[in-house]
Amino acid sequence: MPFTLATWNINSVRLREELVVKLMTEEGPDVLCLQECKSPVDKIPLEAFAAAGYAHYVARGQKGYNGVAILSKLPIREAGSMDFAALGHARHIAGELENGVTIHNFYVPAGGDKPDRNINEKFGQKLDYLTDMRDWFRADRPTRSILVGDLNIAPREDDVWDHKKLLKVVSHTPIEVEHLAATQDAGHWVDITRQDIPAGQLFSWWSYRSPDWDGADKGRRLDHIWATSDIAQSGHSSRVLRNVRGWEKPSDHAPVFASFDL
Repeated sequence: MPFTLATWNINSVRLREELVVKLMTEEGPDVLCLQECKSPVDKIPLEAFAAAGYAHYVARGQKGYNGVAILSKLPIREAGSMDFAALGHARHIAGELENGVTIHNFYVPAGGDKPDRNINEKFGQKLDYLTDMRDWFRADRPTRSILVGDLNIAPREDDVWDHKKLLKVVSHTPIEVEHLAATQDAGHWVDITRQDIPAGQLFSWWSYRSPDWDGADKGRRLDHIWATSDIAQSGHSSRVLRNVRGWEKPSDHAPVFASFDL
């Protein structure tokens, strides 16, 4: 069953309902995973999404913060959710498609401004969250699974606009990259985006602080699509929809796409 999947930090699903419908209408991924929905599940505009062809969903919501949702044209059933680092946040949801593929949708904590857990509690929470993810995958190694989301880490030198300048900036520090790599290794996850696009700078996030985000191009690749090694070779056609970052009143993230022949 071939299908196309997209992941997008929407930065408020209610505020950007029209943009979600626009992406659904123009691009039509079979499965759309959203992060930072900032909405209880009962307030997500599910009727509008169903009218656009996405009648199936699984979600975890939270008023004003966090929140993850998987919207699907294909039947999907909830396959659990985890509260890593015991934060009480809606940051993970899993759904299983009829072909037995499990999709994990994650919103990893951003980590605050200072990359030092001794003075910045949020940075410690981020590292703890990744450690719990690692331990979970070690204890119960996933198979036939896809992991997507805003992981809030740009791991490679060409995943940021300037590697040296960002080494001490949260999202690209060595300790974060090490934690993400350990998490990836624990689940035998393959980075599908970089499997398809192995070289060159590639970004999915550009700060609101830059009025000329496109021209300055000081981006980071924070949004990821991984697959377990048993199905990784079925992934293809990866792309970042950079132009979506330029839509009216956009999220600061662009959607990331991949297709799978499963």
